[in-house]
Amino acid sequence: MGKIVWLASYPKSGNTWLRAFLHNYITQPDSPHSIDKLADFSVPEAAAAFFHKPGEALTTEATQRLRPQVHAHLTTLHADLVFAKTHNANLAIHNIPLCTPEQTAGAIYIIRDPRDAALSYAAFLGKSVDEIITFMASQGAANRANSQQVFEYLASWSTHITSWASAKTTFLVRYEDLRADPTKHFGRIIHFLGGDPEPARLQRAIEFSAFDELAAQERNNGYQAGGPGHAPFFRTGQTGQWREHLTQAQITRLEADHGPVMKKYGYL
Repeated sequence: MGKIVWLASYPKSGNTWLRAFLHNYITQPDSPHSIDKLADFSVPEAAAAFFHKPGEALTTEATQRLRPQVHAHLTTLHADLVFAKTHNANLAIHNIPLCTPEQTAGAIYIIRDPRDAALSYAAFLGKSVDEIITFMASQGAANRANSQQVFEYLASWSTHITSWASAKTTFLVRYEDLRADPTKHFGRIIHFLGGDPEPARLQRAIEFSAFDELAAQERNNGYQAGGPGHAPFFRTGQTGQWREHLTQAQITRLEADHGPVMKKYGYL
């Protein structure tokens, strides 16, 4: 059995929040862990530094040939489990898995209502909501490589979720449930990782990774992982904002594109 626990999600679905919680719970700092130091404990799998070249200098096939070696290296970073953030679908490209099974211990997958994810992703990228809705329906959707990271293959929103949910070692949690009852659902995550959540430690980690705390850090110090759009990375964190900000045509498109998966996870 491998050592990597993938922290997986479609973009703008709560991955950074999950990473902040785990850092604060496991390391038990005296003050909230810096959002700019999340890589100290949970590594971004697509970081170009692991591939020893700028991402755009590698073809898709070359990246894939390197991925198994990179994942083997990730397992050496910590003596115990290694947490690795990914937006990749749990699929294969050029017959090489995007997340190497031999190195995988399990995955925590956060799913978010695609109507809210579309709003947040559009603001993050500085693109129109309609562009993002089209992107979320594309089976070829990917995050392009750049100097800082190699490509990530997303596929469509529905395919992304299905690819992870079908794996026996995936623990799936809804973003909306984490917001509604963080004590219960972050506690479930700790159970999944093999621990019994300690009440005081759990509450402290939840407070240290609360949305208002993360947003305040970004306001006061900036955030290195901010996107090309002008909106803050930690924008609102609220659920159900799509009701106010999407047009009926946009809602209809998203529900037509992803209805079966949305229904399965309680969004319709």
